[in-house]
Amino acid sequence: MQILSPTEAAALIPDGATVVTAGFVGAGHAEAVTRAIEARFLASGHPRDLTLLYAAGQGDRGVRGVNHFGHAGLLKRVIGGHWISAPRLGALVLQDAIEAWNLPQGVIAHLFRAIAGGKSGVVTRIGLHTFVDPANDGGRLTPRTADSVIEPRVQRVTLGGELQLFYPVLPVQVALIRATCADENGNLSTEHEPFHHDMLAIAQAARNSGGLVIAQVKRIVPAGTLDPNRVRVPGILVDRLVIADDPLDHWMTFGEDFDPKYASAPASRPARGATVARPSPPLDARKIIQRLALLELQRLRLQPPRRPVVNLGVGMPAGLGAVAHEEGFDDFTLTVEAGPIGGTPADGPAFGASAWPEAVIDHAAMFDFYDGGGLDIAFLGLAEFDPQGNVNVSRFGDKVSGVGGFINITQSTQRVVFMGTLTADGLQVASGDGCLRIVQEGRVKKLVPRVGHLSFNGPYVASLGREVVYLTERAVFRLRDGQLTLTEIAPGLDLQRDVLDALGAPVAVADDLALMDGRIFRGAQMGA
Repeated sequence: MQILSPTEAAALIPDGATVVTAGFVGAGHAEAVTRAIEARFLASGHPRDLTLLYAAGQGDRGVRGVNHFGHAGLLKRVIGGHWISAPRLGALVLQDAIEAWNLPQGVIAHLFRAIAGGKSGVVTRIGLHTFVDPANDGGRLTPRTADSVIEPRVQRVTLGGELQLFYPVLPVQVALIRATCADENGNLSTEHEPFHHDMLAIAQAARNSGGLVIAQVKRIVPAGTLDPNRVRVPGILVDRLVIADDPLDHWMTFGEDFDPKYASAPASRPARGATVARPSPPLDARKIIQRLALLELQRLRLQPPRRPVVNLGVGMPAGLGAVAHEEGFDDFTLTVEAGPIGGTPADGPAFGASAWPEAVIDHAAMFDFYDGGGLDIAFLGLAEFDPQGNVNVSRFGDKVSGVGGFINITQSTQRVVFMGTLTADGLQVASGDGCLRIVQEGRVKKLVPRVGHLSFNGPYVASLGREVVYLTERAVFRLRDGQLTLTEIAPGLDLQRDVLDALGAPVAVADDLALMDGRIFRGAQMGA
C-alpha cells in the first residue's frame, strides 16, 4: 500500500472531479488532505471546478473541514446536507459563485450506498412538501441552479400511486475518508474515532465508480494484526494512505486531541458519586427549555420493558442529556444520527459523538432506523416558526445553515419537539423562585407570519398523525387541528404583555390554557 504525504495526496485530485468527504461536524474529517488541497489550489489554481458531495456538515465554523474548499474556482458545485459549520461555502452561495443544493443528510447518506450498489438513485418520501420538494425550490440554494441545462438533484415521481421524491446518483471520482489505524494492506480501523460514519459506503461508491480512495490515518501496523471484526473499511477499497504531518490535523474532534469516553464501553463510565461535582448550569432560558423538554420525555409511557428511543439535535437539544443526568433520570436511550446509540451525546465541536455509548452503527443505518419510524421522540432546534406550525432552521437571509438530518427526523418521528427561545438577540430572563420574569425582551421575534425557508411543513406532518410540540422559555405551543395553538405559559407572566405581544403574528389560544410546572423555574432540581 502506497503511503503519501498530504501534499502528494492533494496532487492526485484531478480538475472537475466529484469529491466526497467523510466526517461529522468536528470528527472524522481528513483535515490534513483537505488542507493540502486548498494549499495546492492557492499556489497553482488546481484542482479546479470540483463537485463537493457530503452528508453531514464538517467544519469549525471557521477555516477547518470543508471550509478548505471555500474558494471560487476550486469548486463548481456543492451538494451538502448541513452548511452552518462551513461559512466559507455559505459565502460562495450568497455570491452565486457555485451551483449549490441542500439535500436531507439521511438521503445523501443513502445516496452513497446507492452509488456503491449501482442503483439509479434513492426513492423516498423524505423531503416532500419542504424546500427540497421540486414543487418549491428543489433543494436549490443559488440562482444559477435554476438554469434549464443544469440537471435537477431531486425529482417528483409517483410509484404505486404514491407521491415520492427521486434523488439521482452521480459518479464519485475521489473519496476522502479518515480512520485511526491502517495495516500494510490498507485495512482500516476506528478505535480512536467516536464513530465510523459513512466510511464504508463512501469508499465503495468511489471504488465502484472507478475512482480513487484516499484514507488519512494516525498510524500503520503490520499486515494481519488488526482484528477483522474491527476493520471498518477493507483494504481492497483503499488506494492510498496518508499520515498527517501535523498532529493537529488528526485530533479526535476539532475540540480535543483524544477523549476516551467517546470510544469507551458504558462499564468504564465513573459511578455518579465518583465524578467530580460540577456546578449546575445557571437557570437561564436555555436550561428552562431543556427542563421543559425533559418533562415531555418523562410523559412518554411505553409498554415495559421498552424504553423511549430519542434523538437530540445540535445546540440546545443536545444539552438535554446533561440536564436529564443532573435530575437522575435515565429511563431512555439517546441516539445521534452519526451512529452512537446510548450514552450522553456531546455538544459543540464534538457533536455527533456520545460519551460511553452502548453501540455505534453506520450513519446510513441510523437513518434507515429513523426513516422507518424507529424513534419514539425527537428534540430539535427552533429558529423560526409561523402560525401554521411551519419551521425554518435552514436559511436566514445571508446565513446558510442547511437542514442536516432535520427533515428525515421530523417527517418520520411519532413525537417531534422543537426547542428555542420565543425571541432572540438580547433576551434576558430571571427565575429561581417558581416564576419567570422577562428582564429584557429580545429584539427578534421568532414567530413570524410566514417562515423564510420551509424546513418543516406543519400541516403536512400533522396530516401524518404526528404529535408536534414547540417549547420556549415562556410558552408552549402544540399543533391542534392543523394550526399552532398556545397551550401553556410560564407562571408569573402576563399573557398579553409577555407572550402575545412577543409574537410576530397571531396564534390560537387554547380554551384550556394552563400554567407550566412551577418546578421548572426553581433553582433546585425539579425532583427535589
